[in-house]
Amino acid sequence: MIVLGLTGGIGMGKSTTANMFRARGVPVWDADSTVHRLYDDGAAVGPIGAAFPQAIRDGRVDRDALRTVAMNADDLKRIEAIVHPLVTADRAAFLTDSTAPVVVLDIPLLFEVGSDAGIDKIIVVSAPDSVQKQRVLERGTMTEAQFEVIRAKQMPDAEKRARADYVIETTTLAAAEEQVDRILAEVTHA
Repeated sequence: MIVLGLTGGIGMGKSTTANMFRARGVPVWDADSTVHRLYDDGAAVGPIGAAFPQAIRDGRVDRDALRTVAMNADDLKRIEAIVHPLVTADRAAFLTDSTAPVVVLDIPLLFEVGSDAGIDKIIVVSAPDSVQKQRVLERGTMTEAQFEVIRAKQMPDAEKRARADYVIETTTLAAAEEQVDRILAEVTHA
């Protein structure tokens, strides 16, 4: 099995690119979706609730409340210490259960949390800063200040690009799709 790591900063087009791989029959494990599931159906609720009771609403982790807590660097580290092992275990189960010749691990903080070990090829999705900011703010889910805090915690795009085996420019869907097809052709015929 060839394991492709897909990463990129917030608003760079990672989810759209992951869907392009899915559309081509490639199983994709999504770190963000895994976290949401852990927050919604229990595995992270107890430990997060014990550490940050104000972040629990209706038996689930309230992501907006937790995002406010995570603005504090020490609290963010505590959250990560709870969530990262749960996410790592879920990813390991996905890899163990998969029989596909190629899989994609969609991990926003691939480099930042050291998840690049065990990945055969790393793909970074990228877009100009102005496009990134516009995409995030158009979602209407965070303020510009929240976006800047998140972006500051992520490895700079230029550094991610330098560490990548492949870079997918996501300024147009057609160009991104062509690059996805090229990568799949290369890794399956290598």
